Amino acid sequence: MAEPAPAVRRALGAHLALVFAFLYAPIAVLAALSFNDGGLPTVWTGFSTKWYAALLGNAEILGAARNTLIVGIVSTAIATVLGTALALGIETRARRGRAIEALVFAPMIIPDIVLAIALLSFFSLLGVPMGLHTIIVSHVVFNLAFVSAVVRARLKGFDWSVTEASRDLGASAATTFRRVTLPLILPAVVAGALLAFTLSVDEFIIAFFTAGSGRASTTLPMQIYAMIRFGVTPEVNALAVIVMLVSVAAVTLAQRFDRGMVAR
Repeated sequence: MAEPAPAVRRALGAHLALVFAFLYAPIAVLAALSFNDGGLPTVWTGFSTKWYAALLGNAEILGAARNTLIVGIVSTAIATVLGTALALGIETRARRGRAIEALVFAPMIIPDIVLAIALLSFFSLLGVPMGLHTIIVSHVVFNLAFVSAVVRARLKGFDWSVTEASRDLGASAATTFRRVTLPLILPAVVAGALLAFTLSVDEFIIAFFTAGSGRASTTLPMQIYAMIRFGVTPEVNALAVIVMLVSVAAVTLAQRFDRGMVAR
């Protein structure tokens, strides 16, 4: 394939630079203004880290952070176990798997607002009181599909003859899974778990609909929404930067595990 002309390469390079500027310039401005000494969100008055220190003394933010960690860790653990089992079930029963694959991945396709309303209606119909437990269940519903998709990507190239050899040598199904299958798919399981945790930490719409009332079930995205309704402040910027850094760290780790999975 012939290389494009120099003028075309320059045009493509300029287009790429504009795309990156459009995507990341607002984030860079947000991060810079989180260190703004003044209280005005758009006027730079000097460098200061006091807004990050202020977060540590804000009981509402600390409570929201605790709720977010609880929801993220618990929902990730449940979704990872169920999603891995679901992926194995679909791949080991290929004919049935293809028939239910669309249903399994539906939460990835359905708009968040539709899924949020459906979950709210479901909990209301059953008379379940809203709280952290309903947020956790809701996050498991859509995280399960993402974990299953990541694990299934690894299982596409999985050599099932090694599990058959293990069974032929007398190992039970549980021993084969623990000593053979799980170590081979572990990078994909960890990558799926990190992706699920990232989605749970960032998720707002479903949590907003299924949280109920009160501070006891407020997550960080919900806290940011409540704060920003009264205006953008450097404190809001600092909190948004922290949430972004946690998400970036989790996604980076997931990609590293993905690369390790591909290398194997």
